[in-house]
Amino acid sequence: MAQRILSAENGYCQVDAWLAETGAKSVLVVAGRSMRRLEISAYFDTLFARTGVKPVFFSDFSPNPRYESVTAGVRAFRGNGCDAIIAVGGGSAMDVAKCIKLFGNMPDTACYLKQEIVPNAIPFLAMPTTAGTGSEATHFAVIYYEGTKQSVAHDSCLPDAVLLDPAALATLPLYQRKATMLDALCHAIESFWSVKSTGESEAYAAEAIGLFWQHKDGYLANTAAGNAGMLRAANLAGKAINLTQTTAGHAMCYKITTLYGAAHGHAAALVNRRLWPWMLAHPERCVDPRGEACLQAMFARLGAAMGCGSAQAGAEKFAALVESLELSVPRAAPVDFALLRASVNAVRLKNNPVALDEDALEALYRQILR
Repeated sequence: MAQRILSAENGYCQVDAWLAETGAKSVLVVAGRSMRRLEISAYFDTLFARTGVKPVFFSDFSPNPRYESVTAGVRAFRGNGCDAIIAVGGGSAMDVAKCIKLFGNMPDTACYLKQEIVPNAIPFLAMPTTAGTGSEATHFAVIYYEGTKQSVAHDSCLPDAVLLDPAALATLPLYQRKATMLDALCHAIESFWSVKSTGESEAYAAEAIGLFWQHKDGYLANTAAGNAGMLRAANLAGKAINLTQTTAGHAMCYKITTLYGAAHGHAAALVNRRLWPWMLAHPERCVDPRGEACLQAMFARLGAAMGCGSAQAGAEKFAALVESLELSVPRAAPVDFALLRASVNAVRLKNNPVALDEDALEALYRQILR
């Protein structure tokens, strides 16, 4: 079933209609405490009086959410007789809500992560408060169990409806605007060149890239139209990576975030600014099973999606964008390169169409960082 996109117009009446269709009597609202600063907060305050649907709020989670937060959320869902879930927030709220939904009808007699997943149809609506991650459009989640990152992937994680509310982006600081929109663009670009790309994923990615360029300036200026357009671009980019997953650009960026404190989208853009032209220069390293000719044709289509006449021009336009945003470039110490090289997730590298060995990774990191 296709994911429904709801608008925030007319007092969120489309959310009322969605809840009525589900027949829900009590909805678990997974959101950080910052939700109280958003317009959607007033909607939930009057929800029971207007519709008879009781909202139960759950905010007991933090960035890089822990398994224990998810289990607390499952208890809140069950203990309050909830029969639907709404997530409001960024990646952390989405990840927690996805896992609560996924584990919602599984027995609590053993660790949920060690059980066979039981699919369920618990109604699930997601409202992103940043235009970047596209998490609302993917069936992936990340939580931490006993200090170790756990990736969860299942179709039951995917929200069946998404609320895109431009007003939720009105208070985003400029740096976060830059970083999140770059994350969306990197998702679309990496999905384009992933070895798992399909005609469907490429169509989502191309549309996302077009919307990005159309709304970039308005988004940076915090206009309602710009915010709405970038939300849609991020959602489409999320749909693309939901099919293909990310590639070396993301695999290489995570340690940059943890070592130097750069936001995720900022780090991904710094990587892809160097990775893209490097791949264009090394077609002999092609590992896409569809072959080098297919790879070259894909890069040409990616250049066209960027509004350029060639693959190289597309990569140059991306680099010029990153430069124009005046984002800082971390200065790496000599000892950092071994840490960076060792941090790269080999699974993500398998999605990359051009092979990267340890020497190539280190050479790229030395280009990426000062």
